[in-house]
Amino acid sequence: MQDQYLTVAAPGVHETEVNRSRFLCALAPAATEADARGFLAAVRAEHPTASHHCWAYVLGADGAVQRAGDDGEPGGTAGAPMLQMLLRREVRCTVAVVSRWFGGTKLGAGGLIRAYGGAVGAALDALGTVSRHRSRLATLTVGHDRAGRLENDLRSTGRQIREVRYGSRVTFDIALPAAEVDAFRDWLADTTAGTARLALHGDSYDG
Repeated sequence: MQDQYLTVAAPGVHETEVNRSRFLCALAPAATEADARGFLAAVRAEHPTASHHCWAYVLGADGAVQRAGDDGEPGGTAGAPMLQMLLRREVRCTVAVVSRWFGGTKLGAGGLIRAYGGAVGAALDALGTVSRHRSRLATLTVGHDRAGRLENDLRSTGRQIREVRYGSRVTFDIALPAAEVDAFRDWLADTTAGTARLALHGDSYDG
């Protein structure tokens, strides 16, 4: 499993022009195919006068889901080069939509491939990317007598505490860098004299 991936931090747009045709590339983070399709629909609604709305998205930290569409452009000249640009830049969990306004000059297949792929590359350069790191979600429980000091120790060592719950024992929901789980387990045993219990759960990606 990937320990980190690149994505865009927030939706954004960047425009390029090739032989008087306008190419407006809209990028957005997307966790699911529903997110990606919803963004495509929003771009279509915002720019109804565009000749085409071509799209591509890569979902999952490992790029497991890859889709693209040409929206009426000659097959393989729009969505595929857009997708290839996302993959080449190692961008994940991202949707790209390029809206084109025809400028009167035909670009040919090669020109379209360069224009659509280039629009995505230029947008990534202009908007920038951020790295998301994999964390392991975990729950640790400890007696009330050790909870206060443990919370202070967790915070002072930069551990991410997501929630604290008080019952017969105190429960901390935390997120750990995936590579540090074993070292944390040892640290926790030393810090609490073996009285804390650690339960590991799924993964999460945080900035």
